[in-house]
Amino acid sequence: MPEADIHAELTPVALDASTVAGVLHPGIPFTVHTAPGDPVTIGDRFAAGFRLTDPAGYVVLDFNAFDAWYEEDERVHGHPRDPFSRIDVRLTSRPVRIELNGEVLAETTAARMLFETGIHTRFYVPKDDVRPDLTPSDQRSYCPYKGEASYWTVAGHQNIAWSYEEPLPDGPPVQGLVAFWDERVDVIVDGVPRTRPGGDIADAMQDEFGV
Repeated sequence: MPEADIHAELTPVALDASTVAGVLHPGIPFTVHTAPGDPVTIGDRFAAGFRLTDPAGYVVLDFNAFDAWYEEDERVHGHPRDPFSRIDVRLTSRPVRIELNGEVLAETTAARMLFETGIHTRFYVPKDDVRPDLTPSDQRSYCPYKGEASYWTVAGHQNIAWSYEEPLPDGPPVQGLVAFWDERVDVIVDGVPRTRPGGDIADAMQDEFGV
């Protein structure tokens, strides 16, 4: 945002804003940037901005540091939508089986494959095709493309699956279907096991669940 458009006072902050190589992601603190510049406090929001050296006159804002964001008159939830990101969903009759440690959690020929830019393909399956009971969890998350996700415990594995019970009106057609974390389960399509995805989500799953 142009610094001239920020009405609150900007105060420099003395932080160790280390430079890291590669692309920033949500697991990296906001004050760590690959671009040269300095963190600033905006009004009473500590280190809520990062004043860029090049281009000069611009401040990057920390989405999580503020109470609410709006696009025109509509409030933004989760995070702003990326205009270069898209979601496509395709119904497939190919046999899809979800396993964990050899136990079949779900098996279907009516899955929907959800392709999202930069994210591993997810397989959404009908609840009737999940073999163990689905136990609802209190955990929730919000996707600005799909809406609020409800989480499920399956066969004693906490929050291993999620669904969008009331997706956004312009969200993908996956309402009421269940997806499993590919990072925690084995997905077999047409009898061929898919490689579990790596990356930051997989690392977080390893830290939390050991799988």
